[in-house]
Amino acid sequence: MKASDLVVSCLENEGVEFVFGIIGKEVIDLGDSLSASEKITYIPVRHEQGASFMADVYGRISGRPGVCLATLGPGATNLVTGIACANLDHSPVIAITGQKALKDQHKNSHQYINIKEVYKPVTKWAIQIKDANTIPEIIRKSFRLAFEEKPGAVVIELPEDIAVENVTTEPLAVSSLPKSVPVAESLKIAAQVLNQSKRPFIIVGNEVIRQDAVLEVLSLIDQLGSPVATSFMAKGILSKDHPQNYYTFGFMEKDYVLRGFEEADLLIVIGFDLVEKLPSEWNMKKVPVIHISATAADVDEYYPVQAELVGNLKETMPLLIPTLKPWQPIGGLKRRIQESYSIIEKASDDSALTIEKILHVLEKVQTDEMVLISDVGSHKVAIARTYQPKHAKQLIISNGFASMGISIPGAIGAKLAAPEKIVICITGDGGALMAFAELETAKRLGLSFVIILLNDSMLKLEVDTMKKKFGDSYGVTFTNPDFVQLAESFGARGMRATNVEEFERMVTEAMNAKNEIVLIDTIMQLR
Repeated sequence: MKASDLVVSCLENEGVEFVFGIIGKEVIDLGDSLSASEKITYIPVRHEQGASFMADVYGRISGRPGVCLATLGPGATNLVTGIACANLDHSPVIAITGQKALKDQHKNSHQYINIKEVYKPVTKWAIQIKDANTIPEIIRKSFRLAFEEKPGAVVIELPEDIAVENVTTEPLAVSSLPKSVPVAESLKIAAQVLNQSKRPFIIVGNEVIRQDAVLEVLSLIDQLGSPVATSFMAKGILSKDHPQNYYTFGFMEKDYVLRGFEEADLLIVIGFDLVEKLPSEWNMKKVPVIHISATAADVDEYYPVQAELVGNLKETMPLLIPTLKPWQPIGGLKRRIQESYSIIEKASDDSALTIEKILHVLEKVQTDEMVLISDVGSHKVAIARTYQPKHAKQLIISNGFASMGISIPGAIGAKLAAPEKIVICITGDGGALMAFAELETAKRLGLSFVIILLNDSMLKLEVDTMKKKFGDSYGVTFTNPDFVQLAESFGARGMRATNVEEFERMVTEAMNAKNEIVLIDTIMQLR
């Protein structure tokens, strides 16, 4: 068989269900090979960035590999944003790009750039296939690396002359990754440090969700009785009403949770990815740390590790048995957080739409089978503060790379990963128009989800930041099309909400809609 057929056989062997991408001349053989696959569905998209976002969110929700495809040159570089996003948010994604023939790579060839070098800074591994017989090894290694903690993105470059070579090799057997636990001495030290503590504060990160260790972590939380805060991406691990839930941290300002960190005499940091927020921004007093993760702690002046447990979280958590009395931060901190973060809905006769009111409606109508995907902007900050999902893995936020434009293609990836779930994406008008063309992709696939579009004709986060710093804003406002008509031109259903009552009625109706995409154009109150 030809090498491109072998690539597809290897992808099938790895359990790949979907490949998102755009086929160009240098990958037409791979496209031909995909067309013959009975196990993989190839999904043509409208922009390569959308393909990488789809692969990212699909990988996060399904736990299976997200795969995207592009040709050489501009096709490959269009993937960069989504690949960097997956890598920093630790989502398992494999990207395959085309490339010029090996014999042409030493010249100034049309559309040629060194793709491997472009991707090195934003991936776990970037590799060019130079010998068709190495395809099984390269693909097996790529998937293994993509899933090893911390997960991330791998890029495979396939030159067009290699793709057509005849090969006789076969895919390699897929082996599961080993699950390690900390050595006994490390557990002993951690127990000593923990049991000497009077005021431990627990910090929980996204690795807990990745390693399916939510129940084990909840068990430890219940044993300790200590306050708990989560990163943006770990929201939902604790229920809204859990007595130890001190909600979320990682904000630029009014981060009241940090007052609890400062009062603590120990921070128990479980599966937190420092890319979400550097310790210098949340541990200014250098409170001692117990680091619990599948990977060793980073060296950081503001992350003073007193004990370190390195191992699979699901296996490690039951081994740590504390004997402590519960404590609570002074000054009614939890109540102050609830009020500051608008977690408690305030009574109001004003029905104008604000992001907080929209989030309270979504919390009211959410189900156990709902996934909310946030785009990036001021609404992402509001979602991280205010919105409380029922369970883990019900809120998807781009936070490591914080990339605008992820929500609409992300909804496609989410719906393919979990067709039985209600998928809602919430996006600003800026992020929406970066990816609106993917509505055609979603409609072609027969998917159904809800788009909540926050319409205020500005990049609100930048407007607010500039006004605070300079007294005015510049270059961050624009005009918008009629989003209802635009959605309908793609075959979606468009609605427009101007107040809270209309929005609640429309979102409830949209969640119950079958086999259609519904866009709700929400006219935001300017303030």
